Amino acid sequence: MVNELDKIFDSFDKNHIFKDKSLLQADYKPETIPHRDKEIKQIASILAPVLRGEKTSNLFLYGNTGTGKTLSILKVQEALEKRMQKNPNPDFELRIQYLNCKLKQVADTEYRILAEIIKQLGGKVPATGLPTQSVYNKFIELIEEKKQLVVLILDEVDQLVNKISNNFLYNLTRLNFELSKSQISLVGISNDLTFLENIDPRVKSSLSEEEIVFSPYNALQIQDILMKRIDGAFKKDVLEEGVVAKCAAYAARESGDARRALDLLRVAAELAEREGGKKVRIRHIDEAKQKIERDKILDVITNHPKQFQVVLSSIISLFEERKGMPFFTGEVYHHYQKFCNLYKVEPLTQRRVGDIVQEFDMLGIINVRIISKGRGGRMREIKLTLPESILEKSKEIVQSSLNYS
Repeated sequence: MVNELDKIFDSFDKNHIFKDKSLLQADYKPETIPHRDKEIKQIASILAPVLRGEKTSNLFLYGNTGTGKTLSILKVQEALEKRMQKNPNPDFELRIQYLNCKLKQVADTEYRILAEIIKQLGGKVPATGLPTQSVYNKFIELIEEKKQLVVLILDEVDQLVNKISNNFLYNLTRLNFELSKSQISLVGISNDLTFLENIDPRVKSSLSEEEIVFSPYNALQIQDILMKRIDGAFKKDVLEEGVVAKCAAYAARESGDARRALDLLRVAAELAEREGGKKVRIRHIDEAKQKIERDKILDVITNHPKQFQVVLSSIISLFEERKGMPFFTGEVYHHYQKFCNLYKVEPLTQRRVGDIVQEFDMLGIINVRIISKGRGGRMREIKLTLPESILEKSKEIVQSSLNYS
């Protein structure tokens, strides 16, 4: 066995494929962002008054995953901060803070997200234990220590609203009325183009937002993005002709997601490397596509607890009953209770099942859309998004696990 492992390790010593794999990773920040000049200029024009110490309109950026929203706002943030460093204004300080609202244990309660923002601004509050109003007071006290303009960039802001409530955004905007020295502006980033349409009208009114929509990349644009990474990422002549075009075509057809294309290319190259090959071939793209889809979803389904699987079984059952039409959280809970009886599982509360449903949404297993019913409150509409190619396998895993246990 040791000799066999040594052979595997020796083969990876002879790197024939990669020059710098980091250029294909999701956290890589390129110097230029192709095909987003118009959007970057729009963002810069809206935020430019902060350089004079003026509060700007709250800004919301919309678009599918992988369309350059986050990269674009961070590029403008970097330029604004460089400008302030070069020409500091003695009358006020500009603070721009970025927060990803999808991060667990950071943006899952109002308390925790405020604590994280306070931490980023240089303050400190305990992880738990204080009344939420006391944390708000600490936030105000910190901002009011000096005259400053704070721009909060809230990425995946729709996740924050789904997990907490839209009152958090309302409270942030209303804080400006309590501040005498400083002001707060918000930049929200969302993959859901209908996000603001489904929140409380009172909250929407207080945001007085500007909006920029990032359209999906087309195949030629994605191909161009890939080409700008290839020279740095790969050794010379390792990509078979047609590989880049196929990556771009897959990503453009599915959602116009450049990140998806980069993942496909990276995983395809890893598969080629594991074979000991010296070229990334078109067949590796097909294999990578299948691997990414299967690995992400099936690993989650296989390794999560029994309650997770019971809720998923309930959702799949509803999906099949409704022939693919959407349904609501309350209906999921009704089915869930029946499945708990069937599999001898102690049922969770409806609120806890709602949390699991939200986790499915974050994992991409389902799509959850908030529908406002006016005075009747809000409802969560659910649609299963598992590809047909892995739906049957998912059912097998869940059934096998629940029947075995």
